[in-house]
Amino acid sequence: MNSPPEQLTRLVDAEDRFRYSHSELRETQVAALNEKFQERRDRIKLLGHRAREGGITEVRDRADMVPLLFPHTAYKSYPEGFLTEQRWDRLGVWLGTVSPYPISPIETSDIADIDEWIARLQAKGHFLSCSSGTTGKSAMLLASDKDMDWSRKDTVNVFAWGSGVAPAQDRRRIGVAPIAAVPKNVLIGDAQAAAFGDPDKPAFRLPIPPITVGSLTTMVVLRKKITDGTARPEELAEFERTSAERQEALDKAMIVAAEQLIEYRADKLFVSGMWNALYQVAKIVRERGFSAKDFHPDNCIYVGGGLKRAQLPPDYREFVHETFNIPDNRNFQNYSMQELNSGMPKCQVGDRYHVPPWIVPFILDEKGETLLPHESGEIEGRAAFFDLSLDGRWGGVITGDKISLDFDPCACGCAGPSIRNNIVRYSDVKDDDKIGCAGTVDAYVRGLS
Repeated sequence: MNSPPEQLTRLVDAEDRFRYSHSELRETQVAALNEKFQERRDRIKLLGHRAREGGITEVRDRADMVPLLFPHTAYKSYPEGFLTEQRWDRLGVWLGTVSPYPISPIETSDIADIDEWIARLQAKGHFLSCSSGTTGKSAMLLASDKDMDWSRKDTVNVFAWGSGVAPAQDRRRIGVAPIAAVPKNVLIGDAQAAAFGDPDKPAFRLPIPPITVGSLTTMVVLRKKITDGTARPEELAEFERTSAERQEALDKAMIVAAEQLIEYRADKLFVSGMWNALYQVAKIVRERGFSAKDFHPDNCIYVGGGLKRAQLPPDYREFVHETFNIPDNRNFQNYSMQELNSGMPKCQVGDRYHVPPWIVPFILDEKGETLLPHESGEIEGRAAFFDLSLDGRWGGVITGDKISLDFDPCACGCAGPSIRNNIVRYSDVKDDDKIGCAGTVDAYVRGLS
C-alpha cells in the first residue's frame, strides 16, 4: 500500500486531481505531513531546531505543522559576507542547515565565481536555484534529482490543465522575456518545448546573454551597497554602464521578438514571458500595424510571475491578449513560487487558482505564527504551504503573500481548495513585512554556519 505522501503525489497525472475536497483530503494530508516530519526531523538541522523549540514530536493536525514551517526568508539567511567574500566552503556549510542530504564535499579553492560553485554542486547532485533578489539578498534553494523529475512532469500537466492545450508538439514557441539560467528554469523550458513545441519549428528566445546566478548576485550586492551608501565611485559608474548596456540590449531584443511574432503570425503560437516584456512587445506589434485579426485563432500564452513592480496600464492583460489573438480559454495563469516545486493553475470559469492534493495550504495570521480556524468557506490571511512533492529541501514555507483561500467548491466544478485571484504581497501593502519566527530562524542558521 502506498504511503500517505505517495497517495497524494501519485495524483499528479490524474485529470480529476482538483476534484478532492478539503474534508476528503484532510486526514491523508495530516498523515503525510507527519510522515515527512518524522522522516526529516533528524536530517534537516533547522527543522530539528524548530521542532525542539516548539516541543513538537508528532504532527496530529495542521496546527502542529505551523511551528515547523520555514519562513521564506530562511533561504536568504546566509551571512552576506559568505557571498561577497566568495567563501564557498562556508556557503556549503550553510546549505547543510536546510538540506536533508549531506552536502558533498567539493574543492573550492580554485572556484572563480558563484556560477562555478553552482556547477560543481550540480555535478554532485545538488541543484541550486537562486531567486532574483530584486528587493534584497537572493534566496538559495536546493533541489534533488527527484525534484527535477517532478518539475519536468508538473510543468506540462499544470499548463495543459490550466490552458486546455494538449501536449501535441504542434506549436511554434516564442519566448519574450529574459530568463534566469538556473537549473529549474532551464529544465522547465526544455520540458515545455518537448511537450508543446513543434520540433520542426525552432523556438525563439530573446537574443541576449543568459542571466546567470553570478550576474544576478553581483547586481544584488551592488544595489545593496548603493542603498547603504557604501558603493565606491567606480562601482557606481560600472553599475550605470552595465545597466545602460543591458537596457539597450533588451530594447533591441524586444524589436526582434516583435518581428518574429509578425513573421510567424500564421503559425499556432505558444507565447511565453512576463507581463512587462509581453506588453512592450505587443506595443511594437501594434505600432507595426498588426493585431488579433492577423494572428492564428488558437494561440496560447504562458505568463510567469507577476508585475514585479512594473508600471503598466490597467488593461495590460487585455492589450496583450488582443494583440496576439489569445482566446479566453487559452488564458493560462499559474500561482507558485521558487520555494515550492508545484504549480497552482487558474481555472477558466471561477477565476481561481487550484491547489493540488499534494500541496497543503495554511492561512496564518499576519505575523505567520498562528493557524486561523478554517474548515469551510473562504478566509483571508498570510499564505503558507507544504509541498509534499519536495525532496531536496523541507516542503513547508511561510510566504510573503496575502491570499484568500476557499474550501468550498469552485464555480468550475472542482471541489478542492482554491485561491481567489486577488493575491498581494504584504511588502506591497505595508512598508515592513516581518514574519514572527524569521529572526529566530536567521539567528540559528547563522550560528551553525
